[in-house]
Amino acid sequence: MSKKPISTFEREMKNPKFKKAFTKSYKELLLSELLIAIMDDDEKSVRSLANEVGLSPTIIQNIRSGKQHDIKVSNFVSIVHACGYKVILEKNDERFEIKDKKLKDKHLLNFIGIS
Repeated sequence: MSKKPISTFEREMKNPKFKKAFTKSYKELLLSELLIAIMDDDEKSVRSLANEVGLSPTIIQNIRSGKQHDIKVSNFVSIVHACGYKVILEKNDERFEIKDKKLKDKHLLNFIGIS
């Protein structure tokens, strides 16, 4: 019985330090790639999106490039709404849409049940 050899990636993922660093970097890459895709789909520039959601173009560009390591939920919701998307939380048969409402300089998040 021959044992199937494991790849270098599979071997490295057995190392807890490597796995933790990879997982963190991968999540950051996903956010960056998601933002690039939704902006391209809606044909939005960094500057126009920044103006629409009230953020600096530098913040939008840093998210796109992966330099921004975290993002406020309200900013994320504003960005995806500006590109025509909805943010939905789902668990079992329950679904909630997250809506962003601006009051003066603050964002309020609303959770709305979806049938």
